[in-house]
Amino acid sequence: MDKFLTLKEIDQITDEVRSRISKKPRIGMILGSGLGPLADNVEDPVTIPYGELPNWPVSTVIGHEGRLVIGELEGQDVLVMQGRTHYYEGHSMDRVAMPVRVMQRLGIEFFFVTNAAGAVNPDFEPGGLMLITDHLNFVGMAGANPLRGPNLDEFGPRFPDMSQAYDLELIDIARKVAAENDFRLNEGVYVGLAGPSFETPADLRFLRAVGVDAVGMSTVHEVTVARHGGMRVLGVSGISNKANLDGSTITTHEEVLEAGQVIVPKMVSLMRGVLRKI
Repeated sequence: MDKFLTLKEIDQITDEVRSRISKKPRIGMILGSGLGPLADNVEDPVTIPYGELPNWPVSTVIGHEGRLVIGELEGQDVLVMQGRTHYYEGHSMDRVAMPVRVMQRLGIEFFFVTNAAGAVNPDFEPGGLMLITDHLNFVGMAGANPLRGPNLDEFGPRFPDMSQAYDLELIDIARKVAAENDFRLNEGVYVGLAGPSFETPADLRFLRAVGVDAVGMSTVHEVTVARHGGMRVLGVSGISNKANLDGSTITTHEEVLEAGQVIVPKMVSLMRGVLRKI
């Protein structure tokens, strides 16, 4: 019998976080590969390494600092995850998404999720941003859904609706911020795969054929749990590499991290602009 995440475990972590902070964050953020510097903008930060929190999954991937940063950004109290853990690191899906449960128990209303993603849409260029308008839960459809197991009724219903996983009002605000700052904001569908191997050209051609614009190894399970708990979600992908539909290029994690240096200033501008408007 699988051991599923329990409310007691979630509350144990929540109590530990709450004991270390004086603020009551309204917005929670997860920063993807190479995007951690966004947390450097948080004012009066309280920093909590993941390793100091009971049963919190610790990231083993370069480019994920592995700590919570709680403070103020654009007048909003925020909790920022500087790096995440992934399914491919060996954790169960509900435990990978467990930090979102802690955010919910802390009373966080808005969930901003970012990632570094590979382009599937051939029109996307590395260093750009993609506003996530919908996602394809490839791993979840195959059985590894973070809501598998006993339903945690304290958070939401057994069968949550996912027809508007990404909040339409937040999407509209992000569009306006991008226009005001005069940078291109692509929009599209993100697919979450299990990883850790990058996709073959055949994988990418298949994903493109079913309407995918960007691909990564995170986010979808976090958004599923966020919506189960009633959070309002904004998702943004940093495009780290060009679509490799013909097998002519090689994708590396180093390339992903290098692209993050170009992506971060745009992501900071977008996120700060959205925070000012909500």
